[in-house]
Amino acid sequence: MINNLFMQDLFDQKLENDLKRHSPLADRMRPDNLQDFVGQADVIGSEKLLRQAIEKDEIPSMLFWGPPGSGKSTLARIIAKMTKSVFVQFSAVSSGVKEFREVIKQAADRRKFENKRTILFIDEIHRWNKAQQDGLLPYVEQGLITLIGATTENPSFEVNSALLSRCRVFVLNQLSEHDLEKILNRALKIGFGEIKIKINDETLRFLASLSNGDARTALNALEFAVKSAQEKSDGRIELDKNIIKESLQKSHYLYDKNGEQHYNIISALHKSVRGGDADAALYWLGRMLEAGQDPLYIARRLIRMAVEDVGLADPGALNQAVACYHGCHFIGMPECDIILAQCTVYLARAKKSVEIYQAYGRVKEDVKNTMDEPVPLHLRNAPTKLMKDLSYGKDYKYSPDYDWQEIQQYFPDKLKNKKYLKF
Repeated sequence: MINNLFMQDLFDQKLENDLKRHSPLADRMRPDNLQDFVGQADVIGSEKLLRQAIEKDEIPSMLFWGPPGSGKSTLARIIAKMTKSVFVQFSAVSSGVKEFREVIKQAADRRKFENKRTILFIDEIHRWNKAQQDGLLPYVEQGLITLIGATTENPSFEVNSALLSRCRVFVLNQLSEHDLEKILNRALKIGFGEIKIKINDETLRFLASLSNGDARTALNALEFAVKSAQEKSDGRIELDKNIIKESLQKSHYLYDKNGEQHYNIISALHKSVRGGDADAALYWLGRMLEAGQDPLYIARRLIRMAVEDVGLADPGALNQAVACYHGCHFIGMPECDIILAQCTVYLARAKKSVEIYQAYGRVKEDVKNTMDEPVPLHLRNAPTKLMKDLSYGKDYKYSPDYDWQEIQQYFPDKLKNKKYLKF
């Protein structure tokens, strides 16, 4: 029996090593300690609460919220290595109720017979419906499991409020280009064994800039570039921008989703809509979508255009833009491209009014200069006798009983008779 167990352990270890050796670069480069973890200093810095909790092995139930490739799963795996708890990884996409019940049963046995805690890591927890999320609640409350959930979606909308209230939310930001350069340099040093790879700093920065803050995208592109160069080389590998472009599959639409090109193109879309050129607006929309821009980002910008540029000339434009956002949220890409196209054309063809936009700009300027102006006594709330004695609310005229345009002053004295709107 012992020999069989020993042989099983040897085979399991051999399988694990073999899988790791042939796994994608992004998986091989996952750090297994906090010292090698790059980025997220606001969450995992030396004086931060989460780092202290990990080092003390006092992990609360928590949610990691951040964009793809920001380090959510990697951080969870580091916790797995540093904690004395048993770490169980669970996919909200591929795992169901039967597997979950088995995890809970094993966690209960572990606590009862071995006095060991269980950390349950659920990737893409937002994919679970309300009933599935509710199923977690009693076990989190009892402390039978410590939950770590990872999500790319806003937990306020995608995680039940009851479960959310029992978890700490840690926001992981998109990695900076500097962070990605550090990750890529580490991969070049230790990720390819004996293979010698030459890449200059400018090309490395180019790869980092086009990876949209996503470490997985950057590492996958680097690995593909190296393999492509290997096939054409005589043993000496040198990477240039052309290979990087091909590896990112963006040779026809170079579009840095965070850099100047991003802001130039969204500006072109906005100004085309404002100018009523629906065809040009569609073109700039296509430039962003085909380059992989987040459709919800574009939908949010369309909502802004609906009120900033269309405004009171067509109040229904805001309904159209909000419906566009919800439609994109429901079905995602590629199907939501037509929803965005319809909204873009609607806004471009709509009559335009910037009255509210300009009026509120003037309001903001006045507010900055009059923040300490007192509210007129007759407009103040008077819930207590003391306030009434101080003349709060005195002589207020209930406007439905009067000609509301003339009966009383609503501005502070300093702004009396001020007009922001044209009519």
